[in-house]
Amino acid sequence: METTRDPIVELYKKDVDRTLLRENLKLSVEERFRRAMALARFADELRKAGRGARTEHPPKPAHD
Repeated sequence: METTRDPIVELYKKDVDRTLLRENLKLSVEERFRRAMALARFADELRKAGRGARTEHPPKPAHD
């Protein structure tokens, strides 16, 4: 049986680091969950830092 390759899928595959996917799949479900939670906490910290930076240094109004 011959399979045909979807050109769109092939186009996107070149930008996917499959080594990272393979390494992640070697982890247990619990370890993947822990990493995802750590990433979520980090993203939250970045959002808070961004809000704080905007509060301390609000942008100056643009002049016409």
